[in-house]
Amino acid sequence: MTAPRLITGLSELAPAYDALICDVWGVIHDGHRAHPAAVEALIHFRKKHGPVVLLTNAPRRADSVAALCAGYGVPPDCYDAIVSSGEAARDALARESAAGTLPLYYIGPDKDLPVMEGLDLDLTGIVEARLAMCTGLLDDLTETPEDYAGRLAAMRARNLTMICANPDLVVHRGPKLCYCAGALAKEYEKLGGTVVYYGKPHRPIYDAALAAAGNVKKPLAIGDGMFTDILGANRAGLDVLFIADGVHGEDVEPYNADHLEKLLAKSGVHALAASRSLTW
Repeated sequence: MTAPRLITGLSELAPAYDALICDVWGVIHDGHRAHPAAVEALIHFRKKHGPVVLLTNAPRRADSVAALCAGYGVPPDCYDAIVSSGEAARDALARESAAGTLPLYYIGPDKDLPVMEGLDLDLTGIVEARLAMCTGLLDDLTETPEDYAGRLAAMRARNLTMICANPDLVVHRGPKLCYCAGALAKEYEKLGGTVVYYGKPHRPIYDAALAAAGNVKKPLAIGDGMFTDILGANRAGLDVLFIADGVHGEDVEPYNADHLEKLLAKSGVHALAASRSLTW
Protein backbone atom coordinates (compact mmCIF):
# COMPACT_ATOMS: atom_id res chain seq x y z
CA MET A 1 0.00 0.00 0.00
CA THR A 2 1.10 3.56 -0.66
CA ALA A 3 0.59 6.63 1.45
CA PRO A 4 -2.47 8.73 0.61
CA ARG A 5 -1.85 11.96 -1.25
CA LEU A 6 -2.63 14.88 1.05
CA ILE A 7 -4.76 17.43 -0.80
CA THR A 8 -6.22 20.79 0.14
CA GLY A 9 -9.36 20.50 -1.98
CA LEU A 10 -11.41 18.24 -4.25
CA SER A 11 -10.46 20.40 -7.25
CA GLU A 12 -7.04 18.70 -7.23
CA LEU A 13 -8.65 15.33 -8.02
CA ALA A 14 -11.89 16.24 -9.79
CA PRO A 15 -10.67 16.42 -13.42
CA ALA A 16 -9.86 12.68 -13.37
CA TYR A 17 -13.38 11.59 -12.35
CA ASP A 18 -16.88 11.69 -13.84
CA ALA A 19 -18.99 11.02 -10.72
CA LEU A 20 -18.85 11.14 -6.92
CA ILE A 21 -20.17 8.52 -4.51
CA CYS A 22 -20.18 10.59 -1.35
CA ASP A 23 -20.86 9.78 2.29
CA VAL A 24 -23.27 12.08 4.11
CA TRP A 25 -22.95 12.15 7.91
CA GLY A 26 -19.47 13.31 8.89
CA VAL A 27 -18.67 14.61 5.42
CA ILE A 28 -21.43 17.04 4.41
CA HIS A 29 -23.13 17.47 7.80
CA ASP A 30 -22.44 16.64 11.45
CA GLY A 31 -25.90 15.63 12.57
CA HIS A 32 -26.82 19.22 13.41
CA ARG A 33 -25.81 21.43 10.50
CA ALA A 34 -24.29 21.29 7.04
CA HIS A 35 -20.62 21.86 6.33
CA PRO A 36 -20.87 24.78 3.86
CA ALA A 37 -17.50 24.11 2.22
CA ALA A 38 -18.48 20.49 1.53
CA VAL A 39 -21.78 21.58 -0.02
CA GLU A 40 -19.95 24.05 -2.26
CA ALA A 41 -17.48 21.35 -3.31
CA LEU A 42 -20.29 19.06 -4.43
CA ILE A 43 -22.00 21.88 -6.32
CA HIS A 44 -18.75 22.71 -8.14
CA PHE A 45 -18.20 19.06 -9.06
CA ARG A 46 -21.74 18.69 -10.45
CA LYS A 47 -21.37 21.78 -12.60
CA LYS A 48 -18.00 20.84 -14.06
CA HIS A 49 -17.55 17.07 -13.96
CA GLY A 50 -20.58 14.84 -13.38
CA PRO A 51 -23.27 13.49 -11.05
CA VAL A 52 -23.07 13.27 -7.27
CA VAL A 53 -24.72 10.34 -5.50
CA LEU A 54 -25.05 10.52 -1.72
CA LEU A 55 -24.52 7.08 -0.22
CA THR A 56 -25.61 6.79 3.38
CA ASN A 57 -26.02 4.18 6.07
CA ALA A 58 -29.01 6.08 7.42
CA PRO A 59 -31.80 3.61 8.30
CA ARG A 60 -34.34 5.73 6.41
CA ARG A 61 -35.85 5.94 2.96
CA ALA A 62 -34.20 8.22 0.42
CA ASP A 63 -36.91 10.89 0.56
CA SER A 64 -36.63 11.00 4.35
CA VAL A 65 -32.84 11.41 4.11
CA ALA A 66 -33.34 14.26 1.65
CA ALA A 67 -35.74 16.01 4.03
CA LEU A 68 -33.33 15.52 6.95
CA CYS A 69 -30.44 16.91 4.93
CA ALA A 70 -32.50 19.92 3.90
CA GLY A 71 -33.23 20.57 7.56
CA TYR A 72 -29.50 20.65 8.26
CA GLY A 73 -28.95 23.10 5.42
CA VAL A 74 -27.86 20.68 2.68
CA PRO A 75 -29.53 21.93 -0.53
CA PRO A 76 -30.89 19.53 -3.17
CA ASP A 77 -28.77 21.15 -5.89
CA CYS A 78 -25.57 19.63 -4.47
CA TYR A 79 -26.51 16.05 -5.40
CA ASP A 80 -28.35 14.03 -8.04
CA ALA A 81 -29.56 11.00 -6.06
CA ILE A 82 -29.56 9.44 -2.60
CA VAL A 83 -29.01 5.73 -1.94
CA SER A 84 -29.66 4.60 1.64
CA SER A 85 -29.18 1.43 3.67
CA GLY A 86 -32.68 1.94 5.04
CA GLU A 87 -34.17 1.60 1.57
CA ALA A 88 -32.17 -1.60 0.99
CA ALA A 89 -33.29 -3.04 4.35
CA ARG A 90 -36.90 -2.17 3.54
CA ASP A 91 -36.61 -4.09 0.27
CA ALA A 92 -35.42 -7.13 2.25
CA LEU A 93 -38.40 -6.90 4.63
CA ALA A 94 -40.72 -6.59 1.65
CA ARG A 95 -39.36 -9.85 0.27
CA GLU A 96 -39.64 -11.60 3.64
CA SER A 97 -43.27 -10.50 4.07
CA ALA A 98 -44.38 -11.14 0.49
CA ALA A 99 -45.92 -14.50 1.39
CA GLY A 100 -47.82 -13.21 4.44
CA THR A 101 -47.59 -11.19 7.63
CA LEU A 102 -44.08 -11.23 9.09
CA PRO A 103 -43.74 -11.22 12.93
CA LEU A 104 -40.84 -8.81 13.50
CA TYR A 105 -38.92 -7.77 16.60
CA TYR A 106 -37.82 -4.17 16.15
CA ILE A 107 -34.93 -2.38 17.87
CA GLY A 108 -34.75 1.32 17.16
CA PRO A 109 -36.31 4.72 17.80
CA ASP A 110 -39.81 5.63 16.71
CA LYS A 111 -38.39 8.14 14.24
CA ASP A 112 -37.13 5.24 12.09
CA LEU A 113 -40.48 3.43 11.93
CA PRO A 114 -41.50 5.10 8.62
CA VAL A 115 -38.93 2.93 6.81
CA MET A 116 -41.33 0.00 7.39
CA GLU A 117 -44.60 1.77 6.55
CA GLY A 118 -46.81 -0.05 4.08
CA LEU A 119 -45.24 -3.48 4.65
CA ASP A 120 -47.13 -6.51 5.96
CA LEU A 121 -45.41 -6.64 9.35
CA ASP A 122 -46.51 -7.46 12.88
CA LEU A 123 -44.18 -5.79 15.40
CA THR A 124 -43.97 -8.30 18.24
CA GLY A 125 -41.87 -9.31 21.21
CA ILE A 126 -38.81 -11.52 20.93
CA VAL A 127 -40.71 -14.72 21.73
CA GLU A 128 -43.22 -14.25 18.90
CA ALA A 129 -40.81 -12.90 16.26
CA ARG A 130 -39.50 -14.73 13.21
CA LEU A 131 -36.97 -12.03 12.35
CA ALA A 132 -35.35 -8.99 14.03
CA MET A 133 -34.64 -5.58 12.58
CA CYS A 134 -32.27 -3.00 14.08
CA THR A 135 -32.07 0.61 12.92
CA GLY A 136 -30.23 1.93 15.98
CA LEU A 137 -30.43 2.47 19.72
CA LEU A 138 -33.62 3.90 21.18
CA ASP A 139 -31.68 6.83 22.67
CA ASP A 140 -28.23 7.06 21.12
CA LEU A 141 -27.38 10.12 23.22
CA THR A 142 -27.43 8.16 26.48
CA GLU A 143 -27.39 4.42 25.73
CA THR A 144 -24.55 2.02 24.88
CA PRO A 145 -24.56 -1.56 23.51
CA GLU A 146 -24.28 -2.83 27.09
CA ASP A 147 -27.86 -1.64 27.69
CA TYR A 148 -29.02 -4.21 25.13
CA ALA A 149 -27.17 -7.26 26.46
CA GLY A 150 -30.32 -8.89 27.83
CA ARG A 151 -32.33 -8.36 24.66
CA LEU A 152 -29.54 -9.64 22.44
CA ALA A 153 -29.12 -12.75 24.61
CA ALA A 154 -32.87 -13.43 24.38
CA MET A 155 -32.75 -13.02 20.60
CA ARG A 156 -29.82 -15.44 20.39
CA ALA A 157 -31.72 -17.99 22.48
CA ARG A 158 -34.44 -17.88 19.83
CA ASN A 159 -31.84 -17.96 17.04
CA LEU A 160 -33.33 -14.89 15.40
CA THR A 161 -31.58 -13.43 12.38
CA MET A 162 -31.00 -9.67 12.73
CA ILE A 163 -31.33 -7.31 9.80
CA CYS A 164 -28.98 -4.39 10.42
CA ALA A 165 -30.22 -1.29 8.61
CA ASN A 166 -27.19 0.84 9.53
CA PRO A 167 -23.78 -0.90 9.62
CA ASP A 168 -22.10 2.19 11.12
CA LEU A 169 -20.60 1.54 14.55
CA VAL A 170 -20.52 5.14 15.77
CA VAL A 171 -21.32 8.58 14.42
CA HIS A 172 -20.81 12.16 15.55
CA ARG A 173 -23.90 14.06 16.65
CA GLY A 174 -22.31 17.46 16.89
CA PRO A 175 -19.33 16.94 19.24
CA LYS A 176 -20.76 13.77 20.83
CA LEU A 177 -19.91 10.27 19.58
CA CYS A 178 -23.01 8.05 19.49
CA TYR A 179 -23.44 4.31 18.89
CA CYS A 180 -25.28 3.05 15.80
CA ALA A 181 -27.03 -0.17 14.82
CA GLY A 182 -23.76 -1.68 13.63
CA ALA A 183 -22.46 -1.65 17.20
CA LEU A 184 -25.43 -3.75 18.37
CA ALA A 185 -25.01 -6.05 15.38
CA LYS A 186 -21.36 -6.69 16.28
CA GLU A 187 -22.35 -7.56 19.85
CA TYR A 188 -24.98 -9.95 18.51
CA GLU A 189 -22.39 -11.64 16.30
CA LYS A 190 -20.15 -12.09 19.36
CA LEU A 191 -22.98 -14.13 20.87
CA GLY A 192 -23.07 -16.30 17.76
CA GLY A 193 -26.08 -14.56 16.25
CA THR A 194 -26.60 -14.17 12.51
CA VAL A 195 -26.66 -10.63 11.09
CA VAL A 196 -27.52 -9.54 7.56
CA TYR A 197 -26.12 -6.09 6.85
CA TYR A 198 -27.56 -3.57 4.41
CA GLY A 199 -25.30 -0.63 3.59
CA LYS A 200 -21.61 0.17 3.47
CA PRO A 201 -19.15 -1.58 3.26
CA HIS A 202 -21.15 -4.29 1.49
CA ARG A 203 -21.03 -4.48 -2.30
CA PRO A 204 -24.78 -4.40 -3.19
CA ILE A 205 -25.20 -0.84 -1.89
CA TYR A 206 -22.31 0.29 -4.12
CA ASP A 207 -23.90 -1.39 -7.13
CA ALA A 208 -27.07 0.58 -6.36
CA ALA A 209 -25.10 3.82 -6.03
CA LEU A 210 -23.28 3.27 -9.32
CA ALA A 211 -26.58 2.51 -11.04
CA ALA A 212 -27.98 5.77 -9.67
CA ALA A 213 -24.96 7.63 -11.08
CA GLY A 214 -25.69 6.34 -14.58
CA ASN A 215 -23.22 5.18 -17.18
CA VAL A 216 -20.04 6.55 -15.59
CA LYS A 217 -16.54 5.27 -16.20
CA LYS A 218 -14.45 6.72 -13.36
CA PRO A 219 -16.29 7.48 -10.09
CA LEU A 220 -14.55 8.69 -6.94
CA ALA A 221 -15.77 7.64 -3.50
CA ILE A 222 -15.56 10.05 -0.55
CA GLY A 223 -15.98 9.14 3.11
CA ASP A 224 -14.70 9.41 6.67
CA GLY A 225 -15.33 5.90 8.02
CA MET A 226 -12.51 3.41 7.51
CA PHE A 227 -14.68 0.35 8.24
CA THR A 228 -17.59 1.51 6.07
CA ASP A 229 -16.74 4.17 3.46
CA ILE A 230 -13.11 3.30 2.82
CA LEU A 231 -13.45 -0.47 3.10
CA GLY A 232 -16.57 -0.44 0.93
CA ALA A 233 -14.89 1.63 -1.76
CA ASN A 234 -11.88 -0.69 -1.71
CA ARG A 235 -14.10 -3.74 -2.11
CA ALA A 236 -15.97 -2.08 -4.98
CA GLY A 237 -12.72 -1.19 -6.74
CA LEU A 238 -13.23 2.58 -6.42
CA ASP A 239 -10.63 5.24 -5.78
CA VAL A 240 -11.42 6.92 -2.48
CA LEU A 241 -10.80 10.24 -0.76
CA PHE A 242 -10.51 9.85 3.02
CA ILE A 243 -11.94 12.73 5.05
CA ALA A 244 -9.69 12.69 8.10
CA ASP A 245 -11.51 15.07 10.46
CA GLY A 246 -14.54 12.81 10.69
CA VAL A 247 -15.51 9.86 12.80
CA HIS A 248 -11.93 8.81 13.62
CA GLY A 249 -11.16 12.05 15.42
CA GLU A 250 -7.79 12.23 17.18
CA ASP A 251 -6.65 8.90 15.69
CA VAL A 252 -5.56 10.82 12.59
CA GLU A 253 -2.99 12.82 14.54
CA PRO A 254 -0.28 13.54 13.63
CA TYR A 255 -1.83 14.46 10.30
CA ASN A 256 0.78 13.41 7.76
CA ALA A 257 0.95 10.91 4.93
CA ASP A 258 3.07 8.33 6.77
CA HIS A 259 0.82 8.23 9.82
CA LEU A 260 -2.36 8.06 7.72
CA GLU A 261 -0.90 5.22 5.66
CA LYS A 262 -0.20 3.25 8.84
CA LEU A 263 -3.60 4.08 10.33
CA LEU A 264 -5.43 2.92 7.22
CA ALA A 265 -3.24 -0.17 6.82
CA LYS A 266 -3.96 -1.15 10.42
CA SER A 267 -7.61 -1.40 9.41
CA GLY A 268 -6.74 -3.24 6.20
CA VAL A 269 -7.77 -0.40 3.89
CA HIS A 270 -6.13 2.19 1.67
CA ALA A 271 -7.03 5.57 0.20
CA LEU A 272 -5.86 7.37 -2.89
CA ALA A 273 -5.93 10.72 -1.12
CA ALA A 274 -6.80 12.38 2.16
CA SER A 275 -8.08 15.77 3.23
CA ARG A 276 -8.94 17.26 6.60
CA SER A 277 -12.44 18.08 5.35
CA LEU A 278 -14.31 18.18 2.06
CA THR A 279 -13.63 21.48 0.31
CA TRP A 280 -13.28 22.53 -3.30
